[in-house]
This record gives sequence, structure tokens and C-alpha cells, in this order.
Amino acid sequence: MNPERARQLAHRVPEPALHEVAPGCAKRREIRFTKMPPEQALRALDLLSGLECLEVSPGPHPRGITVAYDLVDYTYEGLEKALRKLGYHLDNSLYCKIVRALVRFTEETQLRNLKEPARLIKQSNQVYIRAWEHHPHGDRDDTPAEVREDR
Repeated sequence: MNPERARQLAHRVPEPALHEVAPGCAKRREIRFTKMPPEQALRALDLLSGLECLEVSPGPHPRGITVAYDLVDYTYEGLEKALRKLGYHLDNSLYCKIVRALVRFTEETQLRNLKEPARLIKQSNQVYIRAWEHHPHGDRDDTPAEVREDR
């Protein structure tokens, strides 16, 4: 790299990202469909591939699709509700029900935590110090100072 190019790169202003993903908010999930009616996965793949900020691909399961999304834009529960409203039949096996419940719980919790303000972790020990100072823990000598000095 020549010195002129280095100066240009050093003084440039970075462009803001159009869509920044918060840490841990990028999700990749599988949506499975029932056997009947056939070809549901292919129709859902075509339908969902038209949405912004949503990547859709065929899933590892023959009747499934894989969706990748940012949790701020979409939720697993929202995608499933939309597909059900459009007449798609999702797999209701025990495995899928357990996975669905776990994913819904984790996404709800993560969204709730994203809405909470960040805590000052470096100052958190002050709370415990103040509580310890006001708690009678046996390290105090209640004898008056003048009596203590005469011992």
C-alpha cells in the first residue's frame, strides 16, 4: 500500500450500517410442516423469501425450511402464526412442540431483556457494601470509646 492510499483510508468517515444486528439476536430456526397437503415447504419457501431481512432456505428435513432472521425484526412465533393464518399446517409432533415452546420462551425472554436499560455492573458491589454496613454482623464493639481505652 502506498502512503497516499494509507492517508485516504486513515481520514475516511465510516458509513453507518443500514441494519446492525445486536449481539445474540441473529437466529436460525427450522420450521417443519405436516405431510398433507404436500409441497407446503416449497410454497412457504417461495412466500417467505420475498420478505425483507429474512433469509429462507430448504431445511435439513424434507418437509422443513430454515429461516434466518434478526430477533428485532421477526420472531419464531410470529412467523408460525403468519403461516398458520395463510393455511399452512405445521408439524405437531412431540419433538416439534418441545422445540417450539423452548424457542418461544427464549425469544420472549431475550426481547424482554433487550428492552430493559443496561445496568452499571461496575458499581453493583456498592449495594452490598452499604447493606453490610447497616447489618449487625458482630464485628462492632458497643463499649464506649473511653472504656475501651482504659483496658
